[in-house]
Amino acid sequence: MTNTQTGTAPVLEVRDLAVDFWVDGEWVSAARGINYTLNPGDVLAVVGESGSGKSTSSMGILGLLPANGRATGSAKLSGDELIGAPVSKLRKVRGQGISVIFQEPMTALNPVYTIGFQIVEALQVHHPNMRRKQATERAIELLTQVEMPNPRKAFDSFPHQLSGGQRQRAMIAQSMANDPKLLIADEPTTALDVTVQAEILDLMRRLHTEMGSAIVLITHDMGVVADLADQVIVMKDGAVVEHGSVNDIFTAPTHPYTQALLAAVPHLGTGVTDAAEAAERIESDAVLKMTDLVIEYPKRGRVPAFRAVDGVDLEIRSGEVMGLVGESGSGKTTIGRAAIGLLPAHSGTLEVAGRNMVGVSAGDLRKIRRDIGIVFQDPGSSLNPRIPIGESIAEPLLLAGEYSQKEMNTRVEELLDAVELHRSMRNRYPHELSGGQRQRVGIARALALKPKLLVADEPTSALDVSVQARVLDIFKELQRDLGFGCLFVTHDLAVVDQLADRISVMHNGKLVETGTRDQILRNPQHPYTQRLISAVPVPDPSEQRERRRLRQETLGL
Repeated sequence: MTNTQTGTAPVLEVRDLAVDFWVDGEWVSAARGINYTLNPGDVLAVVGESGSGKSTSSMGILGLLPANGRATGSAKLSGDELIGAPVSKLRKVRGQGISVIFQEPMTALNPVYTIGFQIVEALQVHHPNMRRKQATERAIELLTQVEMPNPRKAFDSFPHQLSGGQRQRAMIAQSMANDPKLLIADEPTTALDVTVQAEILDLMRRLHTEMGSAIVLITHDMGVVADLADQVIVMKDGAVVEHGSVNDIFTAPTHPYTQALLAAVPHLGTGVTDAAEAAERIESDAVLKMTDLVIEYPKRGRVPAFRAVDGVDLEIRSGEVMGLVGESGSGKTTIGRAAIGLLPAHSGTLEVAGRNMVGVSAGDLRKIRRDIGIVFQDPGSSLNPRIPIGESIAEPLLLAGEYSQKEMNTRVEELLDAVELHRSMRNRYPHELSGGQRQRVGIARALALKPKLLVADEPTSALDVSVQARVLDIFKELQRDLGFGCLFVTHDLAVVDQLADRISVMHNGKLVETGTRDQILRNPQHPYTQRLISAVPVPDPSEQRERRRLRQETLGL
């Protein structure tokens, strides 16, 4: 999919780009020797493990590094040098010449302003003569383009009032507000379900095709790379180990790391069911049981009550993984939060490990929660930024009040080993880790008390494929050792195929289909489930192009 427009000046020329950080009295290299050229319409995918320098190198181009960071080398936007440019120049470039879709929308969006205010602000900063009414209309138009449910309502909503996927869509709308020459997309589809992901990729493709914008796509989703990219850079430990066309990288990778990266990509159809283990789980006790569960958000002023979950029946047994899939806003996360007592049930029954959660007292709820662990979707906002990650992992143990300091230290080290983080990282703060590393800290903390029920809300969404594969193995190993049941909330059906025993599909607050992994993924009955599976990106450029063509024909594009 080559969109390069010959005869035109490059949008971005990067030569010998390097990023270093001043740590403990010396410069530590985070990225080095990066070279590429982007012409109008080009899409460059940058892939690699968490901490490999993918995001850092792109943020260095815009001067968006911490105070102890520096970028050297050259990065020219339409011939204008950005490395070492004054802040006044970079401010004009940010948002108009180059726009960024950040990895974690909850921390990138201002929590005290509405979504609409922030998009309008982005428009009026670069277009001072644009009237408020005109900017408002443009903001609503952008929210409509990214398939935001009820764009006018979202315009007046605060970030915390939207689901993770809806916040990501708001971030994408804001980034496209000023028709940038270059779009740096840092995991742009991380929080999106597969159907909306396909629509967003079509939208980004249309943006760079119609407007000649170039895209730097930072991602760990090789299916997205196969769908959108022209060329691919593979990074490891801050260095580029391979650079080539998307077809060359997928069909004939030369570097061992690239080969290992592609081998770790999960595929639909690879899950294997152990009949003996499945039969044993049927006989085990239920760790989570919901019957005709209804969850409503109460009326607030002029805002009417909203029924987020309507009549759900769900049961998870010890040692079983239940995959809960569906679009953003379908009620998946709401069910997970209700399971740990963060949201009250409006009606129906809800039991955890045989204990009733409906109307339970605060004291009894604290006791029940000792048997529950949760991995939140957004690690950036769920970890305390003021304490080291070792203390965050140890916090559940400390609150339990049954462990000595030595026992807590040993347990923290065991958990760091389990999620493949070096023990020395226990003294680092969350902002010193990559997005994937922060997510692993969240997983370690959730497993600290060896829970009977683990609620995992998109636990692998921020992980690159190689680490994701290992984390899924860790889940399976820990489950065999501890026997916990798991409610695995995700939009990644390939991950569900590898991990889940049964799958439930949610749509508009209702369960539309429940069955074994093979029943749901190999022989779906509900039209919505069929649509979800058909939208899953595959790590094969040729197959992905054919699926996109068929999808566009179906939509009449």
